[in-house]
Amino acid sequence: MNQLQVQQGHPPALYILFFTEMWERFSYYGMRALLVLFLTSSFMEGGWAWERQDALQLYAVYTGLVYLTPIIGGLIADKLLGYRKAVILGALIMTIGHASMAFETSFFFYLGLTCLIIGNGLFKPNISSMVGQLYTDEKKKDSAYTIFYMGINAGAFLGILLCGYIGEKIGWSYGFGLAGVFMFFGMLQFSFAQKIFGNIGLSPKALKKIELNPDATAYIHNKAFESEGNEREVQSATPKQIDRDRIIVISVFAFFTIFFWWAFEQAGGSMTIFADDYTARVLEGTSASAFKISNTLLTVVPMIILSVVLANLFKKTFSKYALSNIFLATSFVIIWGIVIWMLYREFRADATEVPASWFGILNSFFIIALAPLFSKIWESKLNPTGPVKFAIGLILLGLGFAILAYGSMPIEQGAKTASVSMIWLIMAYLLHTMGELCISPVGLSYVSKLAPVKLVGLMFGIWFISNFIANFLAGITGSYIDAITEKYSLTVFFLIFTIIPILAGFVMLGLNKMLVKKMHGYH
Repeated sequence: MNQLQVQQGHPPALYILFFTEMWERFSYYGMRALLVLFLTSSFMEGGWAWERQDALQLYAVYTGLVYLTPIIGGLIADKLLGYRKAVILGALIMTIGHASMAFETSFFFYLGLTCLIIGNGLFKPNISSMVGQLYTDEKKKDSAYTIFYMGINAGAFLGILLCGYIGEKIGWSYGFGLAGVFMFFGMLQFSFAQKIFGNIGLSPKALKKIELNPDATAYIHNKAFESEGNEREVQSATPKQIDRDRIIVISVFAFFTIFFWWAFEQAGGSMTIFADDYTARVLEGTSASAFKISNTLLTVVPMIILSVVLANLFKKTFSKYALSNIFLATSFVIIWGIVIWMLYREFRADATEVPASWFGILNSFFIIALAPLFSKIWESKLNPTGPVKFAIGLILLGLGFAILAYGSMPIEQGAKTASVSMIWLIMAYLLHTMGELCISPVGLSYVSKLAPVKLVGLMFGIWFISNFIANFLAGITGSYIDAITEKYSLTVFFLIFTIIPILAGFVMLGLNKMLVKKMHGYH
């Protein structure tokens, strides 16, 4: 399929996964942006009027379990369903989950959360595994995961922006429901483009049949996939000691990623509360006009970029995968319609109140803007080792919280509300995003490269267990925001998330040489 490259030498199959993951992340982050706000909003505002501590504890359980179930989903795919069927089934269950939450009753709310947890377990580790199997060039694989990660954040950007806006401004149920609509579209476009993956992602039973069939290579679409098959044969013959060393490296990375996500995932919890209750969000006059223009650019520019990627994919794949492309195009038409309606509605308003959920799009916007640059760095001579990337990411994250700690200094001890400048959140999200680009897509790539071939899905599952621990601890720690603010200050609360990641970053720097040695040839 060398003649079908979409851009940067990557196969169109990557972009099928890109858009599938984009819509899944749209649904996940769109709902997550609303969760704490919905629970803590008053009855008059349509919420459930929970205490902050209770809302953040539920947030901890949900976001934690979302990352625990992937280890089970990885095993189910490895042993039974294969990656493709697991992705489709997971997407369907999540669609049902989002639809359930739109009813806003206790039963359907918890049913929806349960479906999202189960569905994510089947979806998340297996679509990530498929990305890694598209490549034999390890540098190209790093680049591919960064591009894939840009798709993740494009979905998060649109989900937080649109679901957050509609949920806060129109009605919570509409925001929850919108998340499910695009999860459904993502499932359909993936389902009808499966043949583009060749034999990648098939169930063990189907792969065994292909191996026994002398004409099986006719089913393989391109030399890249054939090369991957050869690589997998070589990998399967890797000495056990090397496999053990590489699993140790994955385990160390997984351990240190806990410190990163523990702090980073304050974004959906305590940082959302900071945006809602402690940040000046009502704008008038020149400030309102400036925000409207900036928000328009922030929204329209990524949409144009995504539409161009979509158009390039159409040119290369429409003739063979028309139905998949039609579903994808339909989803984009709907998104453009919602974006235009939202911007028109805001420009007509005299005063502007920035939604608390809006700040969450900054992370995704910075990812979209900076991912190509980081991708190029990882392919250049400036590419640092994996442990150094992790260390840089942790230190940048800690510096982001240092900015929030500084910005919180004027807030009185025990204060429930304040009006500090937006600039502190904006700067924090920029540094957090730069740190994220050093850890998350690179981490996925290293799991794909280092994991023994028969345990790829399981290793991705273990990787996500660290996210389970981090997300759970993030919500639990965040739930003490009121207690720490009342006893000390909000600055002290944010300093906790400054000091620990920076210390973890320096420890990782100290482990660099040992970990590189245990990678046995990987950088």
